[in-house]
Amino acid sequence: MAEPEPARQAATGLPLPDSVALVLQGGGALGAYQVGVFEALDAARIQIDWVAGISIGAVNAALIAGNPCERRLERLHAFWDKITEAIPAIALFNGDFGREALHESAAALVATFGVPGFFRPRLIPPAFAPAGSMAALSVYDSAPLRDTLDALVDWDLLNDGPMRFSVGAVEVESGNFRYFDNRTDRIDARHVMASGALPPGLPPVEIDGKLWWDGGLVSNTPLSHIVENQTEDMLAFQIDLFAASSEPPRTIFDVMAREKEIRFSSRTRQISDQLIRSRRDQQLIARLLDKLPADMADDPDVVALRDRARTSSLSLVQLIYRANRWEGGSRDYEFSQRTMRDHIAAGRAAIAETMSNSELLARNIYDGRTAAFDLTR
Repeated sequence: MAEPEPARQAATGLPLPDSVALVLQGGGALGAYQVGVFEALDAARIQIDWVAGISIGAVNAALIAGNPCERRLERLHAFWDKITEAIPAIALFNGDFGREALHESAAALVATFGVPGFFRPRLIPPAFAPAGSMAALSVYDSAPLRDTLDALVDWDLLNDGPMRFSVGAVEVESGNFRYFDNRTDRIDARHVMASGALPPGLPPVEIDGKLWWDGGLVSNTPLSHIVENQTEDMLAFQIDLFAASSEPPRTIFDVMAREKEIRFSSRTRQISDQLIRSRRDQQLIARLLDKLPADMADDPDVVALRDRARTSSLSLVQLIYRANRWEGGSRDYEFSQRTMRDHIAAGRAAIAETMSNSELLARNIYDGRTAAFDLTR
């Protein structure tokens, strides 16, 4: 029997279940794509109930959860305008060869001078800094990011507001991964910076006496945290900044780009597939338990299985950034205004295409089933 129809709808007519989540992967400069996705979701009146991020996804997540509805887009654009202001849009070249030259030149500028409001090169190279000092642990200083986040994020709203917020980081000494969540932790700039502290570029961040690195070292998607704590039927938009499949490399720059895609996307794909299978198994167990005779309800094994079974459904929409031919291995640290605008436009287009092909997604939500969708291919 079909589940009751959801009470909420997007402006496009897409039915919305009890909870809508936005899952933001790490990927540095590619994070501008997430801004375009959020723009389009906001225009479609799809209200986000839970936002979770890793690395640059954690920064975007904080800008969303830490601002009132009417200021979220403004603050997202303020952040991305600030960190790309040093490399203005240059429309000198438009072909792949010319764009690639501009792309690599912009990345070289970032590697040399850093990114305004984000990170800056250290005056003393880490090899010459005192051992054990923060200066010895990274090439760049991320202190500017703290000031930027404090200026653009209302931490009280993020912690006490209606939107759930989660970011992942790795504890340096133990190697253990954990999520910082506004339902259990008091979040500030340190937690967001820890989630994006990718070594050896950026330094670890100290929280309560422990040092933390970028969560992408273990998992580049926070989807598992959301699914494991999901209690309602959910629609989740997972934004992957690295595509799992691509053409074979033709140059050494292609090789570097492809290596990053495989390293970061394969984990995301594997985790997503496992979570979908697990949720389907839990729903199957729940349906089977409902068929057992009433006198078995108190059987210890039945009770244990019922505790593990989940009846809530998950409709997972995959939104995958597919790079242009001119984007090489430096795409995650090429912070130029022109490329940022291209990425934002690509995010908007991905949602537009998803909504125009959303009949299967809508039926899945109506029927209360669990499935994953990539509607942009």
